[in-house]
Amino acid sequence: MTEMVLGAGIAGSYSTILMFVVFIALMYFMMIRPQKKQQEKRQEMMNGLKKGDEVVTIGGLHGVIDEVNQADKTVTLDCDGVYLVFNLAAVGRVVPAKSTAAKEETVVATDAEKTDEPKEDK
Repeated sequence: MTEMVLGAGIAGSYSTILMFVVFIALMYFMMIRPQKKQQEKRQEMMNGLKKGDEVVTIGGLHGVIDEVNQADKTVTLDCDGVYLVFNLAAVGRVVPAKSTAAKEETVVATDAEKTDEPKEDK
């Protein structure tokens, strides 16, 4: 009878170890791996910063990059004529450039509003 009790105890400890390993694997795939991907994406964004890019800092300041200094890890932003120096880590996101087609469409729309001619329906 003691052999049956010992056998059940060993099987119970194997299942506990297996559950622990499964829990660690789930934690890796649910938490650690996505965080690494996010860090790689952010690092790629930081390495791709160049003069003329529109950015928003983590404090909410909008500006255009005037200079990127990789040695000092700083970026100089032009905010309506005021030049500010920030750490690269302070850049929150890069504002995507508007396509030229969208800009032309808005220009055409504003020109049509300024004229007194009736608008044509297409």
